[in-house]
Order: sequence, then C-alpha cells, then structure tokens
Amino acid sequence: MSALAQSNDLVLLVSEDEKRYLVRLKAGSIWHSNRGRLPHDALIGQPFGQTVQTLIGRPLLMLEPTTYDLISLLKRVTQIIFPKDAAHILMRLNLFPGRRVLEAGTGSGGLTLALARAVMPSGHVYTYEIKPETFTLAKRNLESLGLLPYVSLQQRDVTVAGFDEQDVDACFLDLREPWATLPAAVTALKTGGIFGSLVPTTNQVEEMLRALQTHGFSDITVEELLLRSYKPVPDRLRPADRMVAHTGYLIFARKLAEGEAHRWRPREQKRYAGRLAALAGPVTTSPDNDLADADDAELATL
Repeated sequence: MSALAQSNDLVLLVSEDEKRYLVRLKAGSIWHSNRGRLPHDALIGQPFGQTVQTLIGRPLLMLEPTTYDLISLLKRVTQIIFPKDAAHILMRLNLFPGRRVLEAGTGSGGLTLALARAVMPSGHVYTYEIKPETFTLAKRNLESLGLLPYVSLQQRDVTVAGFDEQDVDACFLDLREPWATLPAAVTALKTGGIFGSLVPTTNQVEEMLRALQTHGFSDITVEELLLRSYKPVPDRLRPADRMVAHTGYLIFARKLAEGEAHRWRPREQKRYAGRLAALAGPVTTSPDNDLADADDAELATL
C-alpha cells in the first residue's frame, strides 16, 4: 500500500529541471513559487511518487524526503557537513538505536539530524554550539523535523567549559581547532569509545594527529571522500560536469585504557621512528622499531 501525505508532513517537490523544494503541509495553506501556486490540500491524502500540478499546470513530482534531502535543503547560516561525509561518519562512529553520541559545533544542525535519526528512538545526541544565532537556527531546524526529543542542545564554549556528559559511546568535533577540545572529549568518552573530527586543511590534520597520540588514542585513520555523479542517460552515460570533491579530512580514533596507547602506535609511525634512528647511528632491530623490512631505498626517501 502506498504511503499517503498527511497534514504536517514534509514533502519533497521536484520540478522538471530537477529543482528540489521542501514543503511542510498544512491544511488550507498554499505553496507559492515561480512555477505557480499549489494548494496544500491538493497534496494531503495523495500517495508519494506521483505527479501534481500547480494552478498554472506546471508539473511537480511529490516524494518523501530522505535524510540526504533534509541535510542538503536545510536552512543554514554555516557550511554544512555534506551528506557523503555524514553517512560515512555514522558508520565510523558505529551509531545505531540506543547509542549516546556527543557533538560539538552544531552549526545549522545538518549532521545533528543525521546523528539523531541513527540513534533514535532509544539513543540520544548531546550537541554544543557557541554562536547564539546559529544555536537558535539549529534548534528551530531540529524542532521542525520532530527530532528535539532525541537531541539535547546547549550553547557553550566547550573548549573552556567542557561537556556535561560522561561515558558516551562516540564524540564528533566539527570545530576550527578541535585539538583544543580534545581533553574534554577524552573525559566524556567511555574507554574504547570512538572519536571523530572533520577539518578542511592538512595543517589541521597534523595538529589533530599529534593531539590524539598525546591524549591516549589509537586505531587512528585519516580519510577523504570524493563523490562523482554520472549523467543517468543510458545511451550516453558519462560523468557529470561537476563533482563533490574535497570537503574536508575525516579523522577517527579510539580512546584506549590508560597506559595502552604507547603499545599501539601506528605501524607507519614505528617505521618512521626506526628509520630516523637508523640514520642517526647503529640500532638493534626490535618489534617496536620494525626495521626488518626497511631497506636502503626506503631510508633514502626520508
């Protein structure tokens, strides 16, 4: 049986030139656009996936909006985390219903809504934003989507005041200098909990890597996702003229038990430390310096 659009539902309207519009249905209201007016009553009670027409006969496809649509079309005053990154973040943070996740840098609430949809109905998102106007917009956005029962928002500089929560399953920082908030994240995360962050430049990645190793994290990964769409025409299938390329570097790590991090340094870091020692003078090969397979050619690359 087809799902029917109801009053207060969000619907996605797609035009012939693939413009997309989010509309909250309300009995008696009218949607106004340059494509003509469209009474909400003409949509309420109708199944998703069908064509509707404005009062001047312009066709629109009515669909149920996805999380991708909600993030992409969210009202915002800040740059959002792109859906391609948000989806990967959910997987990397191991989020599912019942998990408790911490976020700093709410922004307009794009990633927050994805986090909430992943952990609801039994989990919870705790999110912090420093800017008053951004905080207000994020709260309004989440309220309009019916997600406030699963999200606790606070306006606070977490670098100074830290977090209220402890033993959370995961923490994600979308801040200009996330390494400055890392001590607070360590306190809030459970042992074995997952940390994530997004930064736009390699300089920031370097700062984060040093901070993560200093604060007892391991199983560290740095990733970048590039998304290329194709024109969906069977007879002339080819890549789209534009692609969503660099949006940021994603960094993930695990909080280890106290005293364990030094045992689990990245393999490449061990190799690099061993090569430096080899250049400085004679060394004895051990599991830690891992020089067994480092030949002269590798040493010459330093």
